[in-house]
Amino acid sequence: MAKRSDYFGLGYIVSLILAIIPVTSWILGAVTRFGEGKIVAGLLRLLLGWNIIWIVDLILMIVSKHILRLLNV
Repeated sequence: MAKRSDYFGLGYIVSLILAIIPVTSWILGAVTRFGEGKIVAGLLRLLLGWNIIWIVDLILMIVSKHILRLLNV
């Protein structure tokens, strides 16, 4: 199974740079979740993605190389 990377399959360094910038992290996080077919998770990212989720995304991107997957709905 191929390793899934975040932000449209971009490399780790590019995804990390995009995650550092709050606006791109907020928008791309929501678009990524909508693209996966997770409507509720995408809506939560749009509503809450600019605060705590952004900080958690940064930490998880550095540690596990993936953004937060709070809901799989």
